[in-house]
Amino acid sequence: MSALSLAVRDANTMLRRNLLHARRYPSLTLNLLLTPIVLLLLFVYVFGDVMSAGMGGGGGADRSAYIAYVVPGILMMTIGGTVVGTAVSVSNDMTEGIIARFRTMAIHRGSVLIGHVVGSVLQCVASVVLVGAVAVAIGFRSADATALEWLAAFGLLALVALALTWIAVGMGMVSPNAEGASNNALPLVVLPLISSAFVPVEAMPGWFQPIAEYQPFTPAIETLRGLLLGTEIGYNGWLAVAWCLTLSALGYTWSKSTFNRDPK
Repeated sequence: MSALSLAVRDANTMLRRNLLHARRYPSLTLNLLLTPIVLLLLFVYVFGDVMSAGMGGGGGADRSAYIAYVVPGILMMTIGGTVVGTAVSVSNDMTEGIIARFRTMAIHRGSVLIGHVVGSVLQCVASVVLVGAVAVAIGFRSADATALEWLAAFGLLALVALALTWIAVGMGMVSPNAEGASNNALPLVVLPLISSAFVPVEAMPGWFQPIAEYQPFTPAIETLRGLLLGTEIGYNGWLAVAWCLTLSALGYTWSKSTFNRDPK
């Protein structure tokens, strides 16, 4: 077998290993997935009327308009929450001795990381589909989006999942334990809360607007919102792609250098 064939075979083995772990221990994934669903129901059914009235300028909007606004942000938050489980899983591998055993085996070194990354992206996609189904059940509709915009939206979600997964893998590798990995990955859950996920940036206090605007989640959410609702996305699309590529490169370099470092 060629070196490429061996690398693909080993990566596929590690992917099956990670998916098997996710199936056998679903509690972490379910707990992380519960947060965006609860927030979706909370903001739609508890705060929906008030938020939609405020955004509509004197009651001009209804709850369905706010559902359309908030769902893209919730989907991005779902990805951020799901990759926290990846950081914990990587940290467990690093601290429980299995990586040391893998180092002594005749397997492709990068296959361990590839298995975690691909497995995490697949879990993110599955989580987004589940949360999206809940959103549709409570009234979200995307009638104005074309098939090409739907395809672009799916590609954006996958790209964001890939970028955040590489960052989460790096966080997991440098964490001393699973609790530390969960704490280190907390910004991936907090950042969507201080973005344009729930209210427009211009509706925030002036001193807070730069915090919400100059971060990776806001352009990604605005791009996804425009694609799903069939509205203009402006320069947010390029910003979202640039953020994703930058984070992917940083996370990959960080994870690879940490993994290849000789254990002390």
